[in-house]
Amino acid sequence: MAKNRRVLVTGAAGFIGAHLCRRLVADGLEVVGLDDLTAGSLDVLADVPEVRFVRADIRDEAALADAARGCEAIMHQAAKRSVPFSVREPGLVTDVNLRGSLNVLLAGRDTGAVVVQASSSSVYGDQEHYPLRETLMPRPRSPYAAAKAAAELYAAAVWRSYGTPTVSLRYFNVFGPGQDPASEYAAVVPRFAIACLTGERPVIYGDGHQSRDFTYIDDVVEANVLAMHAEEHAYGKAFNIGGGATPTSVNELLETIAQLCEVTPDPVHEPAREGDIRRSEADVSLATDLLGFHPKVPIREGLRRTVDWFRKRPSA
Repeated sequence: MAKNRRVLVTGAAGFIGAHLCRRLVADGLEVVGLDDLTAGSLDVLADVPEVRFVRADIRDEAALADAARGCEAIMHQAAKRSVPFSVREPGLVTDVNLRGSLNVLLAGRDTGAVVVQASSSSVYGDQEHYPLRETLMPRPRSPYAAAKAAAELYAAAVWRSYGTPTVSLRYFNVFGPGQDPASEYAAVVPRFAIACLTGERPVIYGDGHQSRDFTYIDDVVEANVLAMHAEEHAYGKAFNIGGGATPTSVNELLETIAQLCEVTPDPVHEPAREGDIRRSEADVSLATDLLGFHPKVPIREGLRRTVDWFRKRPSA
């Protein structure tokens, strides 16, 4: 994609969306950012005034079509992201994450844009064989995961039915500077970082032995850029986007963050959350082969950067 071409980023005021907007602007692209601001904040885009922001819901077909007009790529990050919330509100999550995603895919069809959409490792559920490969049958354990799996099928169908280039990226536990620890959707890394920096007791759900493949935000952004430029052999497919290392347990994660903060935490253990899986571990070889994806930031380095970012915040 040449310089000064237009790209639409949905969920632009969210954690991943904002990082992606910064990268696309830095690459010289014209960026349209769309978000309904129910979970995101315009504050995260304050340093990229080049982004033309549109406040809209992805379920609003007319607004979405207008925002997508003239775009050569749509980077679809908008979603209701919380697994526990999806257990409480399955209808709303399915409406946004599935119907909204179909609207995005059809906007790509109507504009001739390539659509790169965010999926999730949660589509796998609990499996017997690890690392997780894209050939495994999805076993979603929550409405959130089920909607993401269905959106992947729609993306494949839109490619086969209309010839619209689509790529789905299954994110594995994305973390990095800029995540909001106060959000209902907050991931474990920012919550642990703030707790360790402020002297609060971090909360561990379950026994803490559940393990995750943590992926630094810069690697996720790079995967999106690679997918945007992918060749036809990648269209209609879903790809694992993980950290490329041995999974880290929640207990080990807290230990590492505590070391970086130079504290000895006293965690509080709460019951395991509904819909959570015990283990995730990505085999990223398909993304390496077809997209050229190579995760570059090891988890400890990513955690160091993240803790340093939170340490500089006035609230930390």
